[in-house]
Amino acid sequence: MNAIFALANIVIKELYRRKDFYVLFILTVLITLVMASANLFNDDKIVGYLKSICLLLIWISGLVMAVGTAARQIPAERENRTIYPLLAKPVTRAHVVAGKFLGCWLACGMALVVFYLFLGVVSASHEHEWRILSYAQALWMQWMYLGVVISMVLLGSIIFAAPSSNATICIVVVLGIQYLGRYLHLVAVHQAEPMRTITEVVYFAIPHLEFFDLHDFVVFKIGLVGWQYMGLASFYAWAYTALFLLATWVCFRRKPLSQ
Repeated sequence: MNAIFALANIVIKELYRRKDFYVLFILTVLITLVMASANLFNDDKIVGYLKSICLLLIWISGLVMAVGTAARQIPAERENRTIYPLLAKPVTRAHVVAGKFLGCWLACGMALVVFYLFLGVVSASHEHEWRILSYAQALWMQWMYLGVVISMVLLGSIIFAAPSSNATICIVVVLGIQYLGRYLHLVAVHQAEPMRTITEVVYFAIPHLEFFDLHDFVVFKIGLVGWQYMGLASFYAWAYTALFLLATWVCFRRKPLSQ
């Protein structure tokens, strides 16, 4: 665990030394504040629009940070040839995979805390109430979502050579799963065999990332999600994360370091 935490600490420091987080946060703040200043006709619904836009920006920023950070971890070690001394120490490839994942995940979690604090302050300034538990649930579910995404990107970094190709492919796959994957079972009904069976298998095999989006609960004040469902969704995310990390370790173990 000492090796894993040491690797994770390096990844966290790397993220906050880069400009990605600061640029994304400043853009989110500026766009949200500009929209907040346009309080047309003192419409009460403007608060809902404002939260919706801010949440969208937070999800985009979180996805960009997670994919960008995870995609360059292992390829950068190979390119800089630091992977050789790293593995020459009592550090296994499993430690590298676990440390890189933990670092990316914790770094994204810290960034999300800053983003959601800003969302809470902006919302409270208009609604004059603090809905702490609602924002905490939304933050937690997005963090679980990013755990699955980061593990997918790490797997892609072993399969695809270039970080840019990996990042592009993973973003397309993640957005496709999140916004189109939920409808595959409806598409399967109208397909002939064997496409119907294949589509249904894909529907049940992919991680349904839409489960983690609590946008409507935050924007429309629906209330809190049942804690039992939060637990089930978290277990669902951990299961897929573990599966992708296991596949990453197997591929990394079999692939020569020179490639």
